[in-house]
Amino acid sequence: MTGASTTPADDAREASVEAALAALDLDAKTRLLAGQDQWSLPALPEIGLPSLVMSDGPVGVRGVRWTPDDPSAALPSPTALAASWDPALARRAGRLLAQEARRKGVHVLLAPTVNLHRSPLGGRHFEAYSEDPYLTGEIGTGYVRGVQDGGVGTTVKHFVANDAETDRFTVDNVVSRRALRELYLAPFEAIVTNARPWGVMAAYNTVNGSSMTENRRLQLEVLRGEWGFDGAIVSDWLAARSTVGAALGGLDIAMPGPVTVYGEKLAAAVRAGEVEESAVDAAARNVLRLAARVGILPGVAGAGDEPRASVDGEAVDGEAVDGDAVTREIARRSFVLLRNEARDGHPALPIDPARTPKVALIGAAARDARILGGGSATVFPAHVVAPLDGLSSALPEGSLTYAVGADPNTELSVAGGDFELAATARAADGRVLATVPLPDGRVQWVGSDLPDGVDYDELAVVEVAGTFTARDSGEHAFGTRGLGGFTLTVDGTVLYEGRQEPAESSDPFEAFFGVPTERGRVRLESGSTVEVSLRVTVFKVTDAPMNAIGFSLLHLGPQRDPDEMIAEAALTAAAADTAVVVVATTERVESEGFDRRDLRLPGRQDDLVRAVAAANPHTLVVVNTGSPVEMDWRDDVAAVLLSWFPGQQGGAALADVLLGAEEPGGRLPTTWPAALADAPVVNTTPSEGQLRYEEGVFIGYRAWEKAGTAPAYAFGHGLGYTEWHYETVDASQAEARVRLRNAGARHGREVVQLYVAPQDAPSDAPERPARWLAGFATVEAAPGETVEVAIPLRRRAFEIWDETADSWSLIEGRYEIQVAHSLADVRLSAPLTVER
Repeated sequence: MTGASTTPADDAREASVEAALAALDLDAKTRLLAGQDQWSLPALPEIGLPSLVMSDGPVGVRGVRWTPDDPSAALPSPTALAASWDPALARRAGRLLAQEARRKGVHVLLAPTVNLHRSPLGGRHFEAYSEDPYLTGEIGTGYVRGVQDGGVGTTVKHFVANDAETDRFTVDNVVSRRALRELYLAPFEAIVTNARPWGVMAAYNTVNGSSMTENRRLQLEVLRGEWGFDGAIVSDWLAARSTVGAALGGLDIAMPGPVTVYGEKLAAAVRAGEVEESAVDAAARNVLRLAARVGILPGVAGAGDEPRASVDGEAVDGEAVDGDAVTREIARRSFVLLRNEARDGHPALPIDPARTPKVALIGAAARDARILGGGSATVFPAHVVAPLDGLSSALPEGSLTYAVGADPNTELSVAGGDFELAATARAADGRVLATVPLPDGRVQWVGSDLPDGVDYDELAVVEVAGTFTARDSGEHAFGTRGLGGFTLTVDGTVLYEGRQEPAESSDPFEAFFGVPTERGRVRLESGSTVEVSLRVTVFKVTDAPMNAIGFSLLHLGPQRDPDEMIAEAALTAAAADTAVVVVATTERVESEGFDRRDLRLPGRQDDLVRAVAAANPHTLVVVNTGSPVEMDWRDDVAAVLLSWFPGQQGGAALADVLLGAEEPGGRLPTTWPAALADAPVVNTTPSEGQLRYEEGVFIGYRAWEKAGTAPAYAFGHGLGYTEWHYETVDASQAEARVRLRNAGARHGREVVQLYVAPQDAPSDAPERPARWLAGFATVEAAPGETVEVAIPLRRRAFEIWDETADSWSLIEGRYEIQVAHSLADVRLSAPLTVER
């Protein structure tokens, strides 16, 4: 083991690993490195090793099957977790996920995502933490520690520069060595150094001409050699393309199976002299070490079984983590109050029911909560608290009214809560192989996801059948997504019968799942219940690397006249003392697999906000998105609260914050543009196969300050319900000590942010940003109470990557240490001279 001091327990695990490795022949070792199905590695009975199971994260633990029979806790999105600016809270989130993983028999969580918000158009923006590498590294460190506290492995992903979705399988991201080190590698380095993760996931993309699953320079020389990483490197799913290239490049595990570049192919490459067996031994050793750490290698205790009295003041062993309590706390601690104007002498938030007894809640997302982003991060919780539920429970009976106003779902989407569905799998002769309930209209059986009793080769037909209860009167559209032969029947009428063939795409997932297609419409009355079925002759890909069945039943409700709906909402708002509008994106806007085209809210939601604000000056807007959106109405409303994708308890947390039981604790982890045109870095589309990171080290707030453009809301911005007076700062090269006082009338929490601003530089020094985040700390205080916090300053805060020397270089000279409430709100400063 390298890179860290070892304990007796570490030494015992290493001895067990070496003994197990010595007992394996070449075929067994190469088998261990290849997925046996979608989620697991094969068992090796010769050493008593059971199958090691992995599962998607980062906001929940899916398990090996998406099924309502085994629901998952759904946490707020990673952008929300980062908005807490609290690594200890991230660690608590990790502990909850470890508990979920162990309950589901999962040994390794495929998370966290620590790529950066290089462009606001990044489709997976919601699944990454921040535009800042230091904040990302700190939150990621807390998360990894928490998961691994519970004896479950993590795979920090996607290594590296996987910051957009367009052509993600084929793109060559061209990044300068300095930008790679100072920005994109930095969070990985921090987490490897501070949390010792048990796994890292190699990305789909290429970096500077070398595929990441074959990138010897970054995987072996940097990750393992320089940083001392001793965990396992697993490929992103289908990312490994070359047996010899991956083996020589440092990849340990090729997923998924049963067809991979490893296993028999790797054994053959060794026998042909193309790969040294020592490379196989090194990879097998890393996988066996992972097995030992998660507690499945016989004869040795897992790392999660080591006794620990507490983590961040809470018992690790013993009582189970309360999933609802933790997800609710993370949500309210993540909410960012962007604007809070005084009306009639009082701030808009928190709402005081005594002064404003009538509240109007408006927006489709207030009723049908958007709790998480689309793609592999999707999980199905047992219950969801929508904003309408949360406020209805918290406010006096009869004080809340509701109107839809504008629905962002103007396109077909997966059949949801108004459907009760089950899927029946049949053989070619009509025999029923299995019947399973579905949480929605999506069938996604990949590898081991197949229901019990279903053999892939025998499976011929899947029928999704059940009932649909119409919420609204009018014309309901039904459709499909996927490949194969379809027969769609609603209320006894066949709407479509035909076959969908695959389309060409550079993304195999997109090619397999197809595009949403409307198949027919049925007029229904509100409250009526009808039979629905979708019979699918399944499409099977010959010689596919994994067995997969995927298709969806889609639905779109009646599309009422938008102007009429907005007018109704405005009347509802005018009759209330306070209007709360919830606006949101949809899965067609924010999801894995594609990048965004713009930052606009879908549908007529902007028009809705403007109409409601005109009808009621006490209008508050809740923005239910995972990443930035344009809000040209923001100065016309009394308050703007960013709720991100808030997880299963989002509605309850929203009621806590809106009514003042809790303070909105979040600060922006990424700069929020007024308009996409203002953003200094936006490009996510490769040209001739390459995406050039021409901006160098200037992304996020670094780029905004270089461009001299003011965003709508600066990095680190966020308001609370009390006032803080920053009193003194004392800075040295090792730390800054800050004293501040809660000058308000209620208990509060503040995020103290530390920025380093160079005041001079050698004439031959490379250009540096105007300033950068160097540290932060969260403090709490009662009204009138003074607190003092010491924030460490790392040597790295004053270094740059010297491309000539290919090493870190300390830049001596004068700096200003800025103590800030946000990047745009510096409260104190102190001079500092940095010397070797």
